[in-house]
Amino acid sequence: WPVPTPRFARDPAPGGDGNIYIAVMSGNKIARFDPRSKSFTEWDLPQGAQPHGLIVDPGGHVWYTGNGNGTIGRLDPATGKVVEYKAPSGGDPHTLVIDGQGIIWFTVQRGNRIGRLDTRTGKISEYPTAGRPYGIALDQAGNVWFCQMGAGKLGKLDPKTGAITELARDPESQPRRMATAPDGSLWVTLYGKGTLIRVDPRTGRVLKEYPLPAGRNGGPYAVTVDGAGMVWANEIHANTVVRLDPKAEQIRVFPLPSGDVGVRKMIVDAQGRLWYMGSHNGRLGVIE
Repeated sequence: WPVPTPRFARDPAPGGDGNIYIAVMSGNKIARFDPRSKSFTEWDLPQGAQPHGLIVDPGGHVWYTGNGNGTIGRLDPATGKVVEYKAPSGGDPHTLVIDGQGIIWFTVQRGNRIGRLDTRTGKISEYPTAGRPYGIALDQAGNVWFCQMGAGKLGKLDPKTGAITELARDPESQPRRMATAPDGSLWVTLYGKGTLIRVDPRTGRVLKEYPLPAGRNGGPYAVTVDGAGMVWANEIHANTVVRLDPKAEQIRVFPLPSGDVGVRKMIVDAQGRLWYMGSHNGRLGVIE
């Protein structure tokens, strides 16, 4: 389905209402797709916000990273009202996750920081790091893991102490996105190597590395894990989505129907459908 404003629409997120919400970065909008009526709704954001990542909280509010104006924003789809929370150091908030207590953790890529937003008070705290932090995920113990794409490392932030430790990989590996599986393991795309890695967050060890079909130059980018433990990743340069069954160690490749799709984020909804947004071709797609 073509989005109404195809100006680098990118990261999708499922809402509890069954709708799919999308960050339209260059169009400075949030879009919503209703899978039942196959229709879109859009909301304008404050000038210069340039939303990058987004999530939907249990109350139905859409939280997004204001990559262009150093904010975390909250959209109420019921009223269209937007509230912005300014990061103390500004910068370029990138990707975000939310925990069960209403705390949002986010990466600030060029600003080399991890941010913490308490959605109840609006207070933002910052934690300096390095390596251009990109993707982010929470492990089952509540630790904050993030990809240090520019350093070939994974970072782990202890939310109780603020201490950050690192797990080094190949300096050219470019870890990009990560996701937590139902069994607690972390899955990370290594964009620079064309592989997926599985990490045990308790021991901080890489359990296995999986070469993907398109090879070193395939560009594995987005990754998510469904309720059955199947790992989904895309190879952005090969225009494919890959499904890995970790138990059987079998890979299935799904060629995407359009050319040059440009998938940067994928999510699984409550029905088990995989949704992706093509930032290059402006189309929202689903694998059912």
